[in-house]
Amino acid sequence: MSWFYQNKIILVLTGILTVLLSSTEKSSAIFGRSLKQSPVKTRMSRGEFIILSGGTALRKWENLRKEKYQHDRWWGNFIRPARARIQELQNEYGNQCEITWLVYKPSYESRSNEDGKPLISWIESVRDKYKIRLQWISKGEDIINYINNGKDRAKTKIAGFEYYGHSNRHAFLIDYSNRIIGVSTVWLQEEELKRINRSSFLRKSKCISYGCNTGESMAKKWRKSTGISMRAAIGKTDYTNPLKPTVVSPGYWNDSRSIFKRKK
Repeated sequence: MSWFYQNKIILVLTGILTVLLSSTEKSSAIFGRSLKQSPVKTRMSRGEFIILSGGTALRKWENLRKEKYQHDRWWGNFIRPARARIQELQNEYGNQCEITWLVYKPSYESRSNEDGKPLISWIESVRDKYKIRLQWISKGEDIINYINNGKDRAKTKIAGFEYYGHSNRHAFLIDYSNRIIGVSTVWLQEEELKRINRSSFLRKSKCISYGCNTGESMAKKWRKSTGISMRAAIGKTDYTNPLKPTVVSPGYWNDSRSIFKRKK
């Protein structure tokens, strides 16, 4: 092979490598590094996984609070762990795993205007990168509607449901401190769960809420309505680790044996 063609091949390969690296750097700059890729297991998913990300607060409201009571300094508190979970599911089940990501759009539109950053495009880039289904929602009933009718539930059952967002013991607070300081204007309340068709779920579906206090009441109503246990927090959750929320001590997960006593 001549010297000319050898150098031409090297230049082409260098260009391809540069494009790949720049794409990785852009993703890392927005959401941090990707999870380490593990070998895909051979087991198949028999249903759909639903991941729900609630909305982020606005800083103009949260900056009025004392620092220890402030929320969502980073806009991606409920986006980054959802992205990490999408990676985990695809590592476990392969790229054929059915994943639908429900995201409350209005909060990210207003936070995008506040931060001066293209948050909607960044969220959509996760959809494009992992080739999942992104479903924007604007009200609490959209969640129940998707559970019941998002797919033909006679053919595609729900294998898992996970929530990342604000909450209290009785509700997912889909919007919180975005329109009004310290107030939720959009929610999914535990009494609404009775509208869910329990036949939408597989018997061994795995349901988890990473919202604060949902293990104290809402998880019980979830099980009563769906027939599926929900792992949820007794006490507050902490999103400091962008890959996996944790329960703040002395709180605990409702499937552990710990005892939590609230201060009077």
